[in-house]
Amino acid sequence: MRLSLSVVISALAAATSALSTTGSRLLVVLDDVADKAAYGQFFGDLAARGFDINYETPRSEKLSLFDLGERKYDHLIFLPTKVKALGPNLTPNLLVDFINAQGNIMVGLSSTTPTTSSIVSLLAELDISLPAERTGTVVDHFHYDTVSAAEAHDVLVLDTPTPNARAGVKPYFALPGGAVLAVPHTAGHVLGNSHLLTPILRAPDTAYSYNPKEQAATVEPDELFAAGRQLALVSALQARNSARVSVVGAAMLEDKWLDAKVAKVDGPKTKTENKEFARRLSGWTFQEIGVVRVNDVQHRLVGSDEPNPSLYRIKNDVTYSISLSEYSWDKWVPFALPEQDALQLEFSMLSPFHRLDLTPVAKTDDAATYGVQFTTPDQHGIFNFLVNYKRPFLTSIEEKRTVSVRHMAHDEWPRSYAISGAWPWISGIAATVSGFVAFSALWMYSKPTDKAKKTQ
Repeated sequence: MRLSLSVVISALAAATSALSTTGSRLLVVLDDVADKAAYGQFFGDLAARGFDINYETPRSEKLSLFDLGERKYDHLIFLPTKVKALGPNLTPNLLVDFINAQGNIMVGLSSTTPTTSSIVSLLAELDISLPAERTGTVVDHFHYDTVSAAEAHDVLVLDTPTPNARAGVKPYFALPGGAVLAVPHTAGHVLGNSHLLTPILRAPDTAYSYNPKEQAATVEPDELFAAGRQLALVSALQARNSARVSVVGAAMLEDKWLDAKVAKVDGPKTKTENKEFARRLSGWTFQEIGVVRVNDVQHRLVGSDEPNPSLYRIKNDVTYSISLSEYSWDKWVPFALPEQDALQLEFSMLSPFHRLDLTPVAKTDDAATYGVQFTTPDQHGIFNFLVNYKRPFLTSIEEKRTVSVRHMAHDEWPRSYAISGAWPWISGIAATVSGFVAFSALWMYSKPTDKAKKTQ
């Protein structure tokens, strides 16, 4: 017992020491370990946030993602720009296994990333496409940096993402108005139709992707890999097990672009917000933000103190509540629904009999409780209390509780005299019985006629 308690205490201590909800072990893969000097501020911020960073190259013999079937690392960052193959320990299949084991990956792309590399194969597994025959550089002749790319136009200056108007999308990447991002020398990608993919930053309508070494300066539309808002510059994927993958231009994370001075066409010089954007993107990828936890689920009969019974009767009044918390960088806070969104409860058998909005009913320093009251349907069977909440940038919630709903037993109905509608019938029965008893008494006690006296 003492050993088990010590293991639990050490596990809790390890969990509280890491700012990420999934652990602090971070592996960074680069072409050369010396290349990490170009990302000093980015890696310094990660170290300050509590991550234990290991740097390796794809050619490292000691590099492995798993040990005895368990993950050796909680998070991966890929920043290779020229290496085609990542070696036998970083094959696309192993990387998919890493995601299936709830590991998180940040992929840094570059205009020099080979299209035959393992990274491109991994992205193809995730329904993210890159140019198939050649590397691609995103250029824009209207939204380029006039300071560093006055000729090549391959350093884009874009407004930071604005809060998404769609319901259920939290504005994790929305920076203050007027802020700009520098997107230098990046390879745009195209997202498939998977509902697990969410674009964070798209290219402007005037941008396009082409290979300056193989294609002419003037490119025909049918020669383009993609153009305009087809091109995603920063994207996110959240797997069904809540593992996360983000794709970003590697140069956006370099020191010289984190707080560089850039200028739009006919605009003044402005300091970029790449540093804050990189912090938020890495924080989301490594599950420091956007993590929702279910603390407690309760359902009970109205007026009863028994929580979570396994049996209800038809037309019972029932209450349901769920307590949720959201992790925000280093602490748990009450989960607040995004604007124009709803958290719903389904009371279902094969299909929902009720689909109800859950409303806030209680709040503490680290949790918010949402609940609703309803009446069970006039249908017996096996029912589920189901909360299925899946939104972009938030971990999925799927909480199901199974109960039985049956009819009233013959000895559970209220007595007839307790039902006011039955009183006329009860009165009729009473009148009939009383009349019969009175008639019987009169018949029994009436003296018969004396026949002898009647003859005389």
